[in-house]
Amino acid sequence: MADLPPLREVIARHGLAASKALGQNFLLDEQLLARIAAIPGDLTGKAVLEVGPGPGGLTRALLRAGARVTAIEMDRRCLPALADLGEAFPGRLRVIEGDALKLDHDAVMAGEPYAVLSNLPYNVGTALFVRWLGGETWPPNWTSLTLMFQQEVAQRIVAAPDSSAYGRLAVLAQWRAEARLAMKVHRSAFTPPPKVMSAIVHVEPAAMPDGVSVRVLERLTEAAFGQRRKMLRQSLKGVPGALDALEALGIDPQRRAETLSFADFTALARGLAS
Repeated sequence: MADLPPLREVIARHGLAASKALGQNFLLDEQLLARIAAIPGDLTGKAVLEVGPGPGGLTRALLRAGARVTAIEMDRRCLPALADLGEAFPGRLRVIEGDALKLDHDAVMAGEPYAVLSNLPYNVGTALFVRWLGGETWPPNWTSLTLMFQQEVAQRIVAAPDSSAYGRLAVLAQWRAEARLAMKVHRSAFTPPPKVMSAIVHVEPAAMPDGVSVRVLERLTEAAFGQRRKMLRQSLKGVPGALDALEALGIDPQRRAETLSFADFTALARGLAS
């Protein structure tokens, strides 16, 4: 196992002040980082994709756990620190300079199954998460997602129906995957400390319901929760066929979106797709 300098020393040596514009908050507690790396299970020899490694705190924990890491970083100030880490773990770290929102992750990973672990920059976290959950092909090439979010966003991802946090993110995360809140992380663990608490969500693919179109489900949830305080007869009236589908399924159009289960939404999407 490589003998590495403390992360604070790495940051000081390379002058890596966290960039607010890039949504950066560095996590330096190495015991906590090791716990995060352990969430998806044994990573020995497995391919891992990390977005926004920064100075490499989580990266070194993943490498120590035996993973082969591909890291996407758009802040070139961090590249020398990551290069040092690559030298400490020969052949186990590949760093790609670029914007993760603009890259094809399956192509980056050369079609190999991979786990995603990342302390996501706050300003792109939700967009990346929705993208990983999208696509008509299922199961995906990723085997699990272990991701840091603002705690409020994490709670929305794992929310149950008929709760205040339940919404579009919960439906997209849970209709064909299993999502759980794996760990809460106090704001004091970061440098600089963010204004909000954080939490880690772990997601694994599940069976995809037959006859459901992702595109239709996304449109349906966008309309339903875009006006969440309105009854379904109002929020879904702009979706062709939605009101007829409600009637066919025996769903009261006076209900609100947050009262519908995942099964209700997939049944509606299936009805619209057909």
